[in-house]
Amino acid sequence: MKKLKQIVVSIENSPGRLFEVTNALGNAGINLRALNLVDTGAFGQLRLLVSDVAKARQLLMEMQIPAMVNEVIAAEIKDRPGQLANVLKPILDANISVVFMYAFLRQSQERAVMIFRFSDNDKAIAVMQENGVNLLNAEQFGILVNSDLDS
Repeated sequence: MKKLKQIVVSIENSPGRLFEVTNALGNAGINLRALNLVDTGAFGQLRLLVSDVAKARQLLMEMQIPAMVNEVIAAEIKDRPGQLANVLKPILDANISVVFMYAFLRQSQERAVMIFRFSDNDKAIAVMQENGVNLLNAEQFGILVNSDLDS
């Protein structure tokens, strides 16, 4: 399976709230694999890829922080100028929109990992695979897979 489960929460833009969330996850033994925080005014939207999605979601819900789960795609690309455009061109040609994305760099491997959500994730996966893009699965990303988790 080439889709990853991502947790999405809205947290207040107040001092200590991000610390509270990340500290609770850390204390529960949940490792952050990637994250993105976007300011939306009074709240921030926090997107998390974590080592144990079900456990993290349960913990957040117990903290009275509603946690949605959705699917994203992790694409590993060379950390070189123009590589993201090379990945996006066939996506554009297939009339697929990027809903959001964020990235991080794997320095030891000179690779970047791009996290995407597309207007059609399944179609995007097919297009990316046809074009030789290396897609990471949950195991490669260090995420415990729980098939019972609802989106």
